[in-house]
Amino acid sequence: MESRLGLIEQSFNLRYSLYVREVLDELPDSFTITDPCISGHPIVFASRGFLKMFGYSSDEVIGKNGRTFQGPKTNRRSVMAIREAIREERSIQITILNYRKDGTPFWMLFHMCPVFGKEDGRVIHFVGVQVPIQRKQRRSGCGFGRNGVNLCEDGSGFRETVLGSCRREVCSDSMVESNRVLAMDFGLGSDDRELEIDEFCEASDLEKGKAATAINNILSMLTHCSELTGKLVCGKRCCLAGTGLLGSSLILSLGRIKQSFVLTDPHLPDMPIVYASDAFLKLTGYARHEVLGHNCRFLSGVDTDFSTIFQIKESIQREQTCTVRILNYRKDKSSFWNLLHISPVRSASGKIAYYVGVQIDESCKNEDKHGLSPELRQHSVVGAVKVAVRSLSMGVGTSNS
Repeated sequence: MESRLGLIEQSFNLRYSLYVREVLDELPDSFTITDPCISGHPIVFASRGFLKMFGYSSDEVIGKNGRTFQGPKTNRRSVMAIREAIREERSIQITILNYRKDGTPFWMLFHMCPVFGKEDGRVIHFVGVQVPIQRKQRRSGCGFGRNGVNLCEDGSGFRETVLGSCRREVCSDSMVESNRVLAMDFGLGSDDRELEIDEFCEASDLEKGKAATAINNILSMLTHCSELTGKLVCGKRCCLAGTGLLGSSLILSLGRIKQSFVLTDPHLPDMPIVYASDAFLKLTGYARHEVLGHNCRFLSGVDTDFSTIFQIKESIQREQTCTVRILNYRKDKSSFWNLLHISPVRSASGKIAYYVGVQIDESCKNEDKHGLSPELRQHSVVGAVKVAVRSLSMGVGTSNS
């Protein structure tokens, strides 16, 4: 738990200036910021407006997934529309039904957009803004609403409700997270509340404009705070294609694998790490930004057997699997015997897309709670990675539910 909270803290501190939270809290809007690179796509920032509107404290929100704000009448089709936007790393504006902490539902306009790292084009965060829709119900009829959501089901109006959360998932199991809005007292009586749930609410042009303006203001603040650290962010992907970046959907799928492993790209110079699991970061003591883009050799040290390293290189050249016992070093210079298994990962076309390296600390090899041997644990990781990569290459979206 402590390591996860540390990752959430680093999500902001390594990218933006130290006073970024103070600056964002000056904005009156309801919004959240989520990090798709952390397992579970958790909320890493929630505005004061969001906390006031939803009735939660910051401690109850930070680290949680956007599904927290769904309820029994949240429309799963709308949730899937948000998940698809996360998978495709694009913006979405959609009307959804969310729930406050006390269980009361309310309609709101949810506007989510990705935040990209300017130097490499990776998705750094998702920003999700929530604008409450003023009570303007319309009788639901048949047809299709905005975003292609069917408003009619079995002859009756289909409720276009959605999870209102923010982030890759921000909303959803690993989905997009929600954003806050200016606190407002709607003064709904019980009868009014039932009416609002049962009838689809269309956002007005004014509310849509308010959401778009909030997004622009937040992106402007994040851009400014990133300039002070030299790790620039922007609202549009700025780098050239073909740099070996992993998509948000694949990152989310890999984030569900709890073992220590890395994914490397053999098509890039020096075969750098393009994904590192949370367990790998915990095992080695490195932060994610210290690992991504670097070759695995940084784990080697003065007493590492270089004949073992040569054996690994030879297996990779032959496109074969490899299992070795190698002395590696953590960031704090302490050493550990690493039971390392390396395997090529092929796309649906049969071409090698990545290499996966699974690490097990020899001193902890018998600590698996399911009683699996190290070999079985490593093979299960390789299998899960292969499924995730092949599913994406075949165009199959993945999402938590």
